[in-house]
Amino acid sequence: MTALLRNGIVLLILLTAVTGIAYPLAVSGLSAVIFPHQAGGSIVERDGKPIGSSLIGQSFTDAGHFWGRPSATAPGPDNAAASSGSNLGPTNPALTDAARQRIAALREADPGNDAPVPVELVAASGSGLDPEISPAAAGYQVRRVARARGMDVAKVQALVDAHTNGRQFGVLGEPRVNVLALNMALDAMER
Repeated sequence: MTALLRNGIVLLILLTAVTGIAYPLAVSGLSAVIFPHQAGGSIVERDGKPIGSSLIGQSFTDAGHFWGRPSATAPGPDNAAASSGSNLGPTNPALTDAARQRIAALREADPGNDAPVPVELVAASGSGLDPEISPAAAGYQVRRVARARGMDVAKVQALVDAHTNGRQFGVLGEPRVNVLALNMALDAMER
């Protein structure tokens, strides 16, 4: 019996060392060498200063920037330390009220826009941290952004088109626009 217990403890220590220490260190070290930008959090910099990550949504609320998908993280939007959805079911009145408020805010920011509001501008995602929106959601905002910045609508639309990423490998996912990259390009045009 003592030999079985000793073997079990040795195996526990050995597997803990391999799977809990050696493997994570090897994977972290290898990823830092092969994919340094991604392993470092895909940090986006402007003038040598970090301003965000291309993998985590940012909260833009002014009329001169594109708005990302709503975030239900707490205590504030796009809080990477508290990734979560609202967990409100489809029959919960709070979900309907939140959607109505978001639609009203979008209509108030762009009163002349009668187009249907794309769903990802109204519904928060499961993670609450989506960095990208669909080209339709970006297109919905083009006139508002152009008007707020005093830019030509066609020029802003061309910027959206230039920042639209297609399906991965041509088949996976949907076309998408990274909101932070698009807003940085807008800001760079005014410099």
